Amino acid sequence: MEVKKVSDGSALTLYLGGRLDAVTALQLDKDLTAALNGVDDLTVDLADLEYISSAGLRMLLKTQKRMDKQGAMRIRNIRENVREVLDMTGFSGFLTIAEDKKTKFSVSF
Repeated sequence: MEVKKVSDGSALTLYLGGRLDAVTALQLDKDLTAALNGVDDLTVDLADLEYISSAGLRMLLKTQKRMDKQGAMRIRNIRENVREVLDMTGFSGFLTIAEDKKTKFSVSF
């Protein structure tokens, strides 16, 4: 899994790519324990996340709960297959999901 962190004062944006599975979720959870100190605005960008397992879902939920206490968290740019997992498991109901900024349009011939 690829993780890119961009901080701006007390705001942090995480760009996650690849697979968020049992191994990578554990490592990311350890990395975030210290990285979230002093952060009150967390954005998790999933545009490049190809797969999420139940361990990845648990990590997102744990992070959401922590950020609910110290600020805010939002998830954005979710790929369709990852969104389906969030929807099927009910996680989309208790994770804060920002609307994608992509413009939706239709083309007719």
